[in-house]
Parts: sequence; C-alpha cells; structure tokens
Amino acid sequence: MRPFKRLKQRRKLRAFNLILAPVFERFKSSNELESRGYRPLQLSFDDQLKALIFYHLEEFSSGSELLQALEQNDFAKECVAPPKGIKKSSFFEAINTRGLEQLSEVFSHLVKQAGKALPAEYAQLGKLVTIDGSLIDAVLSMEWADYRNGSKKAKAHVGFDINRGIPRKIYLSDGKEGERPFVDKIIEKGETGVMDRGYQSHDHFDQWQSAEKFFVCRIRENTHKTVIRENAVNPDSIVFYDNAVLLGTKGINRTEKELRLVGYHIDGKDYWVATNRYDLTAEEVAQVYKLRWNIETFFGWWKRHLKVYHLIARSEYGLMVQILGGLITYLLLAIYCREQHNEPVSIARVRELRNQIANEAAEDLKSQRTRKTNKNKRIKSKRRHAKT
Repeated sequence: MRPFKRLKQRRKLRAFNLILAPVFERFKSSNELESRGYRPLQLSFDDQLKALIFYHLEEFSSGSELLQALEQNDFAKECVAPPKGIKKSSFFEAINTRGLEQLSEVFSHLVKQAGKALPAEYAQLGKLVTIDGSLIDAVLSMEWADYRNGSKKAKAHVGFDINRGIPRKIYLSDGKEGERPFVDKIIEKGETGVMDRGYQSHDHFDQWQSAEKFFVCRIRENTHKTVIRENAVNPDSIVFYDNAVLLGTKGINRTEKELRLVGYHIDGKDYWVATNRYDLTAEEVAQVYKLRWNIETFFGWWKRHLKVYHLIARSEYGLMVQILGGLITYLLLAIYCREQHNEPVSIARVRELRNQIANEAAEDLKSQRTRKTNKNKRIKSKRRHAKT
C-alpha cells in the first residue's frame, strides 16, 4: 500500500491542512495515478483532488474560474496548483479521463472516517439509509444523458446515512433511468431503506424481505390492501391504521409476503407507509419516514453552497469525477466541523473556514515580503560596509 504523496505546499496553512487531514494524513492507497504515454503527468492525483476540493469550497461556478484562480490567486498558486501550473487543455483532459478509481477509493475511506467521527443521532431506530435520485441539467452535446426530446439530464442516485447526515453511496445514470434498481446496490443486509412513493414495487418488497433488507416506503393511497391481521391503535395518536397486509391485486401484482402497513394523519394529509420493521411502534415508523426529508435538505444545501451541479465536465466519466469531488468536500467539512467544533456542517462554519484560509494566506504573504525586505536590507548593508 503506497501512501498518497504528502501535500506539496510550501506554505504551512493550518486551516487548509485541517480540512485535508483525513485524506493526506490518514489514508493510504494502492492505486497510483500514472501517465498513459511518454509525457509526464501535468496534474497528479493529489493536485486533482486539491483542485476539486478548492473548486467546491470556494463556490466557483465554472472550470475557467477555477483555472484563473490557480493562475492568479497567491494561495491557490502556492497550495493548490501543480508546481509548474496547469494548462486549460491538460486540466479538462484530466477531469474527463483520469482519477475516478482513486476518487471512489477516497470517498469510501471518508465515509468510514465520518462514520467514526459523527454520532449516530437516531441509533435507537436502526441503521437508516434514505435513497433518492437527483436530476442534473446537462447540455445537448452530452448525448449519453438521455432524458426527453430537446432536453438532456443526468441523474445521481444517492444513498444517505440518516443517522450521521452524510452521503454514503453514489451512482450516476442518464435522466431516464429508473430509481428502483439502485436500491439493491445501496441498501445492505440489516439496513433499513427509507423511500418515497416512486420506489413502490410489490416485487421488490418481496425481494428485499427475502434478502433480509428492511424498508420503510410510502405507497399510493389507492393501493389495494388485503388485511391479514389487525393491530390496535391509540385513538389519541396520529396513527389511524396499523395492520399486517398483502398489497396489490391477486393474480396481477399482489405481494407474496405479508408486510406491515401504517397509516397516519399529519398536517392535513394522510400517509400510507409499507414496512417490514415489526420492532418499531407505529409512531416510530411515521418518524422514520419523516426523516426521509433529510436527504432533500442535504441536496439543497449541497447544490447551493458547494455548487456541485455547475458543470466542469461533460462526459459521464468526468461528471462522476466532479460529483465525487463535491461529495468528498462535504465529507471533509462534516469531519472538520465535528472534530474542531463538535457540531454539524453549517454554511457559517464553511465561510469561517474560507476566511481563515484567506487570512492565513495573507499573513503568510506578508511574512514572506517582510523576510524579503529584511534580506535585501542586510545585503545592502553588507555592500556598504564592503565599500568602506
């Protein structure tokens, strides 16, 4: 196992080092990025990773804006860019063709690191993973991103750890791809998938139970129900229905395995939730489904504050590289905020971090100029003494 090269920065900026520490100080990889030809790499994996993190951390809206910063910003030139700089063509070639395997490895490592650093907020409810798909606006030249006539979109399928508030798995497809097939890839044995109505599938409900996977999935109100057993409900509760049932119409789409169906009323609306979690109270089942909203909150924050869907790549490979860069940045921020401030990620802490990096860079530049001035003074003084 070869470690990634240590951060090649000539300035010792504490804030930037802290955010990168979970990767550059705690991670070893056996997959070293290598040149595919005789030309040496202009952008090593270390440089690529730092550039992607810097891109999302600073809320840049284009690859050109990032490249301009790498060329003109003192901190970016010294601590982020390769020692000899990077040309536009070389940068975009690297993003679209290299680093995906290494980024996937870093992402998996950080998911484990975050799992150790962050508390499990709803541990009493089990291992909860909510799943959702998020559409990404594409351009017409992205022919692989099929969606509908005159429109191109890609779709990110994300598994989100509700207990720790972090993304833990990611898959990319064209915008037309269905979401249900990704549940099997995201949910592991013993975990509970928390899903909206779009994931309702009676065949999948049977398959997940056979695979010893749990689920809490909202279903359509008009779904046919065959009651197997009735459970008593508290008249003072939001829950009005809690029965063991078979879902669907016999001979057409009915489930083979019975499951639990909980109905509850909140905010003027009825919710019907299918589950195979018999260990929870009906009210806890309702609470688990409510926690599904956490992934929507994550998507909103992630898109708004880290600018993850401003495209800097148009190939499917390159877009996955960009998305992984955004997820890695979020995980680094989550670990940083917990270890340094014992609190979850917030935009206030992210802005504070940006200001710390800028202030440390300015202070370091000032110190360099002072040292240079003092050195020049000493040289001039020696020359004067030499003449006398």
